[in-house]
Amino acid sequence: MRFVPPLLRPVLGAMLAALAIFWIATAPPAHAQGAPSLIRDTEVERVVRVYLDPLLQAAGLSPEAVRLFIVNDSSINAFVAEGQNMFIHTGLIMALDTPNELSGVLAHETGHLADGHLVRMQAGVRAASVPLILSMVIGVAAIAAGAGDAGSAILMGGQQIAQRTFLAFSRTQESAADQAGIRYLAATKQSGRGMVSVFKRFENQEILTDQRRDPFAQSHPVAGDRMSALSSLVEASPYRDIKDSPDSQYAYDMLRAKLRGYIERPEVTLRRYPTSELSKPARYARAMAYFRQPEMQKALAEMEGLLKEEPENPYFLEMYGQIKVEMGKVEEGITPYSQAVKILPDAPLLRVALGAAMLGTENPRYTEQAVKELQASIDLEGDNAFAWYELAQAYARMGQTSKAELATAERYFALYSFPQAQQFAGRALRQLPQGSTDWQRANDIISISMSQQKEQRGR
Repeated sequence: MRFVPPLLRPVLGAMLAALAIFWIATAPPAHAQGAPSLIRDTEVERVVRVYLDPLLQAAGLSPEAVRLFIVNDSSINAFVAEGQNMFIHTGLIMALDTPNELSGVLAHETGHLADGHLVRMQAGVRAASVPLILSMVIGVAAIAAGAGDAGSAILMGGQQIAQRTFLAFSRTQESAADQAGIRYLAATKQSGRGMVSVFKRFENQEILTDQRRDPFAQSHPVAGDRMSALSSLVEASPYRDIKDSPDSQYAYDMLRAKLRGYIERPEVTLRRYPTSELSKPARYARAMAYFRQPEMQKALAEMEGLLKEEPENPYFLEMYGQIKVEMGKVEEGITPYSQAVKILPDAPLLRVALGAAMLGTENPRYTEQAVKELQASIDLEGDNAFAWYELAQAYARMGQTSKAELATAERYFALYSFPQAQQFAGRALRQLPQGSTDWQRANDIISISMSQQKEQRGR
């Protein structure tokens, strides 16, 4: 920059800033790149998966390969990120009224995944940046030659062309995702009217000011012609009149009630679901609100009433066990947790909760069983840092120091805390039998952690 004439430096600085802003504006959402606040809950994840997995299969994707994340965010949003990851905001689930509406959004996002839009997005960014860079070169040359007004006009024009180019590319992708989503809904014998209903709602939000407009509406522009095309596809489907089954609607109503009870301020939830409302969703939501206040006896009473009607509901049993544990009656919480695990043996979060409750009793007779539950959870979901933490505590109580050190290394490895992972794996390595499976795993953690640290330093 030292060879640039002084009068041009402010212009170049402004243009470089504009270029940076353009790249930021066209990059994936910041929360997709960083670490959004996530909610882990067996019921929430399983209910959403019931709607999502058939759509993934219809798109030719493996449900096991697509990771689902529930983002604790009140905005009405959903997005996909690199590596076949799908993110659903709690605000979206709570705002929509039916499973079919949520399925419409999931189908649209599945369309983005199946068509490789994340990869193509980079091509769109490159195509849009060409006119911007050219306008910079020509505009700066014009200014240097003394044609300041003309040069500034060229610079501004290039930026506008770049933005229009990218937005056109984005609209094409959104339209393609719509069409793909309608195909997947039809393939799973579902109506597309839920998708139309959701997008219609956001189309109406375009009359709002930018300050009030929802991020989902901003990132998914819905033009009239796009809505018309989408509606035509939906009405041509033989499944357009299919309604959600009562069981599906009930599961969704319970899911929304649970999220509201957990996320909203308790006083808001209790106003939304007053004690005069005796439906199961209302009682479920109140149980969550009472739990958070905390008014444990009231929470317990609501859950006991629900369990009388559905004694084999694993999610009711899980919540009942959690309330007991929080009340300090840890041993009493083991029974409902155990029943929940028996009903859903492949639910890793339930097994973690059971193992943690067993350790929470501080009764040595539960320690070995806690290890079995925690190990079973890890076998199902190996990157659960809390499960590794609890397992390390269990091994420490049993005097198995090397296994406790290795479990701690696994915990830090799952958290991407590579220096700590390397440190504890090194400790374990010195105590483990050479050539054993655990010894080999400790070596792997050290090797991968060192590689990741070098990569991070090189960025």
